[in-house]
Amino acid sequence: MATGLIPRPFLSRALVVNMLVDLSDRILRNERARAFLMNQVERLLIRYLEEQTQGSPRPRRVEEDKRDMLLALVRSIDRGLREGVISPNVSRTLLRTMVFNVITRSDKEVKEARARFAMEHGGYEPPVFLVLSPTKSCNLRCTGCYANAGPSHEKLDWEVFDRIIEEAKSLWGVRFFTISGGEPLMYQSQGKGILDAAEKHSDCLFLMFTNGTLITDRVAARMAQAGNLTPAISLEGWEARTDARRGPGVYRRVLQAMARLREAGVPFGISLTATRENCEEILSDEFLEFFFEGQKALYGWLFQYMPIGRSYTLDLLPTPAQRVWMWQRTWYFIRERGYFLPDFWNCGTVSNGCIAGGREGGYLYIDWNGKVMPCVFVPYSAVNIHDVYRRGGSLNDAWAAPYFQAIRRWQWEYALGKQRPEDHGNWLIPCSIRDHYDVCRRLIDTYHPEPEDESAAEALSDNGYLEGMLAYDRALAEAFDPIWRKEYLEAKDPRGREGALSGKSSA
Repeated sequence: MATGLIPRPFLSRALVVNMLVDLSDRILRNERARAFLMNQVERLLIRYLEEQTQGSPRPRRVEEDKRDMLLALVRSIDRGLREGVISPNVSRTLLRTMVFNVITRSDKEVKEARARFAMEHGGYEPPVFLVLSPTKSCNLRCTGCYANAGPSHEKLDWEVFDRIIEEAKSLWGVRFFTISGGEPLMYQSQGKGILDAAEKHSDCLFLMFTNGTLITDRVAARMAQAGNLTPAISLEGWEARTDARRGPGVYRRVLQAMARLREAGVPFGISLTATRENCEEILSDEFLEFFFEGQKALYGWLFQYMPIGRSYTLDLLPTPAQRVWMWQRTWYFIRERGYFLPDFWNCGTVSNGCIAGGREGGYLYIDWNGKVMPCVFVPYSAVNIHDVYRRGGSLNDAWAAPYFQAIRRWQWEYALGKQRPEDHGNWLIPCSIRDHYDVCRRLIDTYHPEPEDESAAEALSDNGYLEGMLAYDRALAEAFDPIWRKEYLEAKDPRGREGALSGKSSA
């Protein structure tokens, strides 16, 4: 794979991807052809990223982070193709959908939808993905579940679920959907489930967060046939820790699910919740090597514990010192090991900070009751999609809710609207609820969004929670502000340019 400064590809984006799609069967069998074409994909995506960031007012180290994360993604896909754990049908769908529709958004219908939205909304661009939790029901009852999931009849009707997807596609040009829960594989409405949605919307990529225990041979085969759904399977660590939170035997059932997915040729990943108690375990060489190299996971999502949901507590938050260590470890695995392992907090530079509230490059979240929220981890709803539809509205009306507009204003004022790196807010502490709880509470107190559940309501009246969150944020700033200044604002490359994009990462 190419490293360092990457020259302009001599094959066009469309030609490279179409060659990969049309020749995927032979690519899987021919090492040289696969290596050549994946090298071209890497080059064209880096070129695309350079075009998008040309003249950017961001610190140059921010652009390095984006490049290195993108390289890790490409190399993860390359590893899956090389090791034969992605079936030909999946590889065809995955490459076309991911490159054309999700990463570069160069599909004609996607571009037209986004341009139309910007024209109608004063130049603002729409979100690039949507998170949906169509059911609260779950076959497990994990300690501290952020969604407070368990046995439940709360769900979106199929017509509403499907309409949301259709509108996100037609109004926003969205082709990437994250499905959460509850347990997504328990969703059933009018005889249809998550796999039916993926099969119907074959031009989209679906990422499904799942506990993995319902992935049977039949489910894995349907995923392989659809080719556009990838499961991210939740783990807490090794067997003892996973079973302690999720239930006896869950860890072994997860390994069985991974074996079924490998056999079917379905790419999968792992979803890890980092707490004060397990962060060293899940970011150890042994743990990640076992799942990335041994179990053939192609990616991982690292979520730092959020004190929301069932039995919320501040005691499980990673300490500021642990979070700095996690920042260092995460980027080590991304840059040195080629693992695609984003941490939405410590990798905030890649996403241009907080992605909540429907901002450009971000998303909105809709739960099983139709409540539209800024983020999965901000359980306060500005509007209900059922009410919007009853009034004859659409997703655009939900996006325009004053509470979401206020969040987008804060993101703009914090960093997105800054024209000089030195004025830039610290994207190592990007989160609008966990890292800037004073901002979160001010907006909640001003716009009065509806709490998603009793736990979210209780948090607003818990003075100990308020004071603890504010104190935690002060400690985070003390830990990360010096790193931001040194590594992002003051860093220079050997040619003397501040934070200039170079062939090697400065980490």
